[in-house]
Amino acid sequence: MISFDSVPVYLACGPTDLRKQINGLCTKVSADFEMDPFDSALFVFCNRNKNRLKVLLFDGDGFMMITKRLEKGRFRWPSKIEDEDTMALDVSELYALLSSTRIERRIRRDEVTERAAW
Repeated sequence: MISFDSVPVYLACGPTDLRKQINGLCTKVSADFEMDPFDSALFVFCNRNKNRLKVLLFDGDGFMMITKRLEKGRFRWPSKIEDEDTMALDVSELYALLSSTRIERRIRRDEVTERAAW
């Protein structure tokens, strides 16, 4: 069983072409993150519409790719900031990012409009 509690998380800021599979994402980790994809870390990518993401992980025996597609809503994904292509998070921040659409849906309220008093 894999425990994600102590695993570092690295996000690719901005959109990624999610047609890439494991080999393409490993190349992106090497080029953009300047890291070894065989490290024990989660590498997270999101598409342009911010409704799909892929997580790449090497578990010691091979690569795993986890995919999530939202049916409604979008992920709150960071855009590229100047020269920064990546962002480091901890696992709790990743969970908050992945559940942000559910939180927004729960607290969304109908807009209150002004009424005239009779």
